[in-house]
Amino acid sequence: MQYEGNILRHELKYYINESVYHTLRERFLTIVGPDPNMKKEEGYLITSVYFDDMFCSAEKEKIAGARFRKKFRIRSYERDDSFMRLECKSKFDEYISKTSAVLSREEYDRIMQNDLEFLLHRKERVCQELFGYNRTRLLKPRVAVEYLREAYISPLGNVRLTFDKDISASLGTPDMFDERFITAGILPEHVMVLEVKFDDFLPDFVKTTLRTAMTEKCAVSKYVMCAQKMQSMRIGE
Repeated sequence: MQYEGNILRHELKYYINESVYHTLRERFLTIVGPDPNMKKEEGYLITSVYFDDMFCSAEKEKIAGARFRKKFRIRSYERDDSFMRLECKSKFDEYISKTSAVLSREEYDRIMQNDLEFLLHRKERVCQELFGYNRTRLLKPRVAVEYLREAYISPLGNVRLTFDKDISASLGTPDMFDERFITAGILPEHVMVLEVKFDDFLPDFVKTTLRTAMTEKCAVSKYVMCAQKMQSMRIGE
């Protein structure tokens, strides 16, 4: 299924504890397999700088369960500035889609400094959308979300299963390359998030595995949790 030329996917999220993690991990290794891009068993570090407007609309729309919404972020892996992407994640009822564009470190720095004119000269739609949202809604970097992601995939159904561990929020600057960048954990110890993404169908062997170990799915938003953590720390200062 597509919308505006983008593939629409299903996304399910669950809070799980360490016991469930070990049970599912063992089964995933048997029925699917690790993402070949994952170089270490424990996963890879993801750092995402999320944008929001002066009214925190992205946060409020998620909490309210708005049917259609967008979130902009810049994502890096292992905090390596040689490969970063500007992404827009869109929600359409029960479906999600994502558009992206590769950024250089110079472009990243310019965005963080609110110098966005260059985006008008990029051909990717996500670049021009970020510029437009910045001009009309004063969109700015708000918080960085960081976690260790362990990923498993199956070509049948284009399934992607990920354990997001040690989720933390930036407490000061959201700039991941700033020497003052620090984060703090947002979930209780040994609690993590399982995400299940797939296209048109979820294979029965994956569905059965999840059913034997899972509780009900949740409306998890790492961005909202981290934004609220950041805000609570500022209030407590």
